[in-house]
Amino acid sequence: MINSVITGSGHYLPNRIIKNDYFHDYVFFDENGEKILKPGDEITQKFEEITEIRERRYVEDDLLNSDIATFAAKKAIEESGVNLEEIDYIIVGHNFGDIDPIGKQIDIMPSISAKVKHNLGITNLKCKPYDMTFGCPGWIEGLILAHQFIQASIAKKILVIGSDTLSRAVDPHDRSAMIFADGAGAVILEAKEDDYKYGILNYDSLSYTGPELDYLKNGKSLNPDYKGSIKNIRMKGRKVYEFVLKNVPPALTDLLTASNLDLDDIDKILLHQANAKMDHAMIERLYKSYGKKAPENIDPMTVQFLGNTSVATVPTMFDLIAKGQLQPHQFNANDTIIMASVGATMNVNAVIYKFKK
Repeated sequence: MINSVITGSGHYLPNRIIKNDYFHDYVFFDENGEKILKPGDEITQKFEEITEIRERRYVEDDLLNSDIATFAAKKAIEESGVNLEEIDYIIVGHNFGDIDPIGKQIDIMPSISAKVKHNLGITNLKCKPYDMTFGCPGWIEGLILAHQFIQASIAKKILVIGSDTLSRAVDPHDRSAMIFADGAGAVILEAKEDDYKYGILNYDSLSYTGPELDYLKNGKSLNPDYKGSIKNIRMKGRKVYEFVLKNVPPALTDLLTASNLDLDDIDKILLHQANAKMDHAMIERLYKSYGKKAPENIDPMTVQFLGNTSVATVPTMFDLIAKGQLQPHQFNANDTIIMASVGATMNVNAVIYKFKK
């Protein structure tokens, strides 16, 4: 049988570490356009209590999203040992393309995937670049698409990247700006023939485009006098929180059932992370639905020191664990993991992945 297997992974994290005290002098406004009069240290302290985020990374001013996507890609390619010219597709999950650090102008032409192909120096005309705009679940959706290509014998070697520079897409007067961060993660997914099943076992993807469409979108600054970008991330935090707890645990349960697996068969759950409190509640609700208590260390966390890096969260976490850089977490032979995400639209998706024996 043909398996879809991750043969190499890589990530890039910017060097600029932004701690919460960076925001102490920010002037924040509420949803009614009224200035929040609480002192900065009080605002950031409350923020950390809710999200557990204490620091995040911001990309350097001389780099673009396509640059850091390329950095992560190079590491994944090197580890996999694939020939650049044998890559059939480059799929890049992102939300804003390249963003000019000064004018905050969004640039998605040429596409990020085309720029990555150019940066890598790939000359193979049959290597197709695809951009995946699917909110924070974009990288997992790219992985699902790559798997479908491999299973349909359309491709054998696919580069899948998740990369965003969200620090350039936030409203500096919105407290949610403290959530978002920058980074990139990448994997090579290859077709591997074997007599037993491993790699991607199953997947599911759901798209909610009713009232949920407005839970995460772009909008004007909360500060009516702001002269910067008119397109900034706007998030209805409470709505997102309620949506996640209502919809993600059942989606994972349905996927496990469809895969003839029990929750006890899962060794790790790699979740997209925007808010640690939300992720903890999600895992607790999932295990409670099975009448179980979540095992210790079942859900690795990076949000505390990396913030919400959107499409880069899951592939970065995967690579950190694979490289032994997120102790005590590790992947072992024959482990089965879930990688899942939820984000703008709202979209929910997940992949069940099994490591080789």
